Amino acid sequence: MDELGSLLRSRGMRLTRQRERVMSVLAQCEHATPEQIHERVTADGGPEVSLSTVYRCLEALEDLGVVRHTHLDHRAPSYQLAGHADHVHLVCNDCGSVSEFPLDLAGSLVHAVDEQTGFAVDLTHVALHGSCARCRH
Repeated sequence: MDELGSLLRSRGMRLTRQRERVMSVLAQCEHATPEQIHERVTADGGPEVSLSTVYRCLEALEDLGVVRHTHLDHRAPSYQLAGHADHVHLVCNDCGSVSEFPLDLAGSLVHAVDEQTGFAVDLTHVALHGSCARCRH
């Protein structure tokens, strides 16, 4: 949290109690929507935090590069710490489970798209949908 405080101060911002609480929840979760983060923040027994405050905290933290969001489905984006964004999300259409696949192993797809189209793909921002091994058997 000290590094986050320094980063925020360098941008003229403060490490508020709300931002600390949001970061604490993200450190405990792999992927969480703003609503899920809000539920956990309000359950910690601290002062009330509104859902709009959680959204503002997430926006500020994402602008700083501390958190990233991914669209796992058609609902609200899921957030995670930026240092944990070195993977592709795999979402099972049948059971809804979310698993992770190392980003470097998806490099051939990214390279092929770039070579053929000149398009630079950011696989950390999206999810690949299909059926997990458990549901296929």
